[in-house]
Amino acid sequence: MSISQNPEGAHLGSPAELPDNPQKGMFGIEGTGDVSGFGGLARPHPAVAGSSRPFGGYFDEVYDALEEAYPGFADAIEKVVVDRGELTLHIAPERIAEVARIMRDDESLRFELCSSVSGVDYLASDARRLHVCYELLSMTYRRRVRLEVAIPAGGSLPSVTSVYPTADWQEREAYDMFGVIFTGHPNLTRILMPDDWEGHPQRKDYPLGGVPVEYKGAEIPPPDQRRVYQ
Repeated sequence: MSISQNPEGAHLGSPAELPDNPQKGMFGIEGTGDVSGFGGLARPHPAVAGSSRPFGGYFDEVYDALEEAYPGFADAIEKVVVDRGELTLHIAPERIAEVARIMRDDESLRFELCSSVSGVDYLASDARRLHVCYELLSMTYRRRVRLEVAIPAGGSLPSVTSVYPTADWQEREAYDMFGVIFTGHPNLTRILMPDDWEGHPQRKDYPLGGVPVEYKGAEIPPPDQRRVYQ
């Protein structure tokens, strides 16, 4: 029995010719962003509405203490969200360092540790698509709170490294992966990618397959440009 050298349905030697689509997944999956191949994952874009008081638990105490300690409170707080048992204060970008200092130093707050600074890209769902989240911990009162700021692509916000030194490398990562500019950072350079790298890999409009890889003299194309198997 002879075996066909060109199995039916295969396009040997032909790269995938798929239209550019920021919602496209790997292996020919389009639309939902599902890369599992089952097509059952839909990407929701829920509107996050502010919460009204009382917030519950210690959240009201934190809110009241910050309002009392910070004269610019009304202009700095854009929104308060309580969701899944967590308190998030949405801060005007230009006020983030000031708010962080009050959160650390005020005796009624005492959030001594910034445990994480992370970036999020809300492409196509928020005009200020780049969000930065600061996870604060009060070891004195055993409390947690999240500060969140939103800026457009190419925007900037003050660095909090003078308040929380732990934010140094974390802000560099947010800069490297998302392109967030932190003004006043002591050494805002890439931390994961080479210094001459173009683009920010965790933005949602960054090419899914990355860049071609050279391996043992051969060039391997990105996953979304490889041969299609049917």
